[in-house]
Amino acid sequence: MSDLFKSMPLISPVLAPASFPRLDDLEKDEISSNLLEELPKVECIARARIPTTQGPEIFLHLYSNNVDNKEHLAIVFGEDIRSRTLYKQRPDDTQDDRMTRGAYIGKLFPGRKSADLDPKSGKELKFSSNGELILDENTHTSPTIVRIHSECYTGETAWSARCDCGEQFDEAGRLMGLDGHGCIVYLRQEGRGIGLGEKLKAYNLQDLGADTVQANLLLRHPADKRSFSLATSILMDLNLVEVKLLTNNPDKIVAVEGKNKEIKVLERVAMVPLAWQDKEGIESKEVEGYLRTKIEKMGHLLQKPINIGAK
Repeated sequence: MSDLFKSMPLISPVLAPASFPRLDDLEKDEISSNLLEELPKVECIARARIPTTQGPEIFLHLYSNNVDNKEHLAIVFGEDIRSRTLYKQRPDDTQDDRMTRGAYIGKLFPGRKSADLDPKSGKELKFSSNGELILDENTHTSPTIVRIHSECYTGETAWSARCDCGEQFDEAGRLMGLDGHGCIVYLRQEGRGIGLGEKLKAYNLQDLGADTVQANLLLRHPADKRSFSLATSILMDLNLVEVKLLTNNPDKIVAVEGKNKEIKVLERVAMVPLAWQDKEGIESKEVEGYLRTKIEKMGHLLQKPINIGAK
């Protein structure tokens, strides 16, 4: 290897041409946690049991909120993780209404009459005088594995090897299925918050020599436009206030805990790429550059193991 290549900074999967400014030369947008003074208001509007191809059942929760027009999701492992807003008794609420929106205990079956009492298990939900769900042995509240996952159509649906988002999503689900409890908060903020159209433009800039951070900045977006305050609100609604967070991103830990520390991250669980563990995973020059930029420019807590025997 020539001295020229040895001295070259490792900031891109390909050599950046002179026409691409360095990050220092661009208008700097702080990669921040976007902490809000007041958390968004969220409401779980529906919940349904989903049998999965991998075996464990999940309970998909759909959320509305007061800060955007998107429907965000919580993918929950464990029937006994319950949403405060979904289960709260409403004026003129019928048992059929509650079963239809998913505010029930146990399992549904043809002919079931009560949402609040499962006749097969004998388990029953209890409520306060104002209709709030009472947290008891029928509601899980202990420390729980949590992943805050931003939507990635390309990585999750279009088989992209530009990122490891799909792999992280699958691995989070595997770990939660083994544990029996867990929650993936799925936020609809594609492309680190810039949207799918701008993300595809960023991909073209990357093919022209920019790294992922430079591409966003060249499009006049922050390096990371996401906010995780919705995730904080959703976790609070699910009574998951002490969590073991699956992440490599230190900013996400601060963001999810919230400005007033509404959530407590008891432990950070590293998301190490499968290929780095000598397992079947994503291997491409694009994903290597993507991960390198995360480490070197965004401060992600990830280090590729050294293969001493490699030549």
